[in-house]
Amino acid sequence: MPGKRNRLARQRHAVGMTQEQLAAVLGVERSTIYRWESGEVTPRPDLQPKLARTLDVTPAELANLLAVNAELNPAPATTRDPGTSDAARSHQSWTENTAPRRAHDYQGRIDAGESPRDFLLDTVVETPLPTRLGWTEVEHVRATTRTVAMSENLFGGGLPYETAAAQLRWAGQLLETQAPSEVHRCVAEAVGNLASVVAFSAFDIANYSAADRHFEFALRCADEAGSWQLRANTLAEMARKAAYLGDLDDALELIEFAQVRSDRLTATARAMLASVRARLLALIGRYAEAHADVERADAHFADHEPDADPPWLCYYDAAEHQGSTGKALIPIAQASGAPELASGRLTTAVKLQAADYPRSRTFSRIRLASLMMTTGYPREAVPIGRQALIDTATLQSKRLLTELRGLAQSASHHVQLSDVAELRHDIATLRRPST
Repeated sequence: MPGKRNRLARQRHAVGMTQEQLAAVLGVERSTIYRWESGEVTPRPDLQPKLARTLDVTPAELANLLAVNAELNPAPATTRDPGTSDAARSHQSWTENTAPRRAHDYQGRIDAGESPRDFLLDTVVETPLPTRLGWTEVEHVRATTRTVAMSENLFGGGLPYETAAAQLRWAGQLLETQAPSEVHRCVAEAVGNLASVVAFSAFDIANYSAADRHFEFALRCADEAGSWQLRANTLAEMARKAAYLGDLDDALELIEFAQVRSDRLTATARAMLASVRARLLALIGRYAEAHADVERADAHFADHEPDADPPWLCYYDAAEHQGSTGKALIPIAQASGAPELASGRLTTAVKLQAADYPRSRTFSRIRLASLMMTTGYPREAVPIGRQALIDTATLQSKRLLTELRGLAQSASHHVQLSDVAELRHDIATLRRPST
């Protein structure tokens, strides 16, 4: 008898289909296929003809497969009102099959039904707020921000945004909780830092309205904390977003606002702001000023003291500085046909960007490949671009995908080369290449 178990699954394997593929053909959830194969439920009569054709069996053979499964795994009978809607029936099936069970009743299978999301909604727990804030809450928010930022660097902004937005909704309430003045200031700054990270995660996945709202909240927190450092960093992130969306005037205005009271900022922050401004100036053709800002950024970074920096500037290390200033110089290098003006910095960034920053490293590779393509070095660009395409497969970032498409566009003048054409094709289809 054990050899007959899951006969439906064996037939699916025989025709070379996964549960996901069969579900897509039939227009049902993958979990539905699982429940058919385990004998918990039987396919609706209107689906059985299409199921038989897809599995390459006759109606009689399908009936036999279903009968074998049903005998092995009899599902509990349920009484349903024939007038009940499909959604209500799904909910009824869910509630009937997910009643609380004791641990010793567990039989090796938990039925998630058709709506796991509805099931998990009942597990939401409201974390109580403290009646008075202390340094524990400050460190709690800072630790949360570090975790979210690390996840975003490793995987892109998709899942981290969902997680961090929920954390921010709780942390934001701390601003209304009684606290000593210095604790309140530090909590406001920590919450603002978290809001800025959440905003950038939303930006990374192209949820621009959410990004704007969280950036605005971060600025509010910076004002409440009296933090020029947080204010400058948030405005710089907003400038990056504006530049990405093509609003260079707005971006330049934001970065110049960020530099107000730069005497209150660390050398690292001043270097970061100068590199962003250099990029914006280069994009609008003010090359001499852009060069001057890159030199200014280099001078500030030579004086940087990591121990004096606020927590959110930990990312701006030597690798990030080389990548940011290299990016700033790309328009000048392209205009002059001299890739060496930027390529050395971008190459150094790729070498220095550690495993903790795969997204930044991938951005640097894409930019380096695009630079080489546009300045007449396609053969050197292809292996760099291909590695970037491989790395993108593990990252949820729409910004990366946009830059990859920009790389494909920059390669359009070299399509006569087979490896360039293949790279463009892989980018266009976003096919995960073999390593």
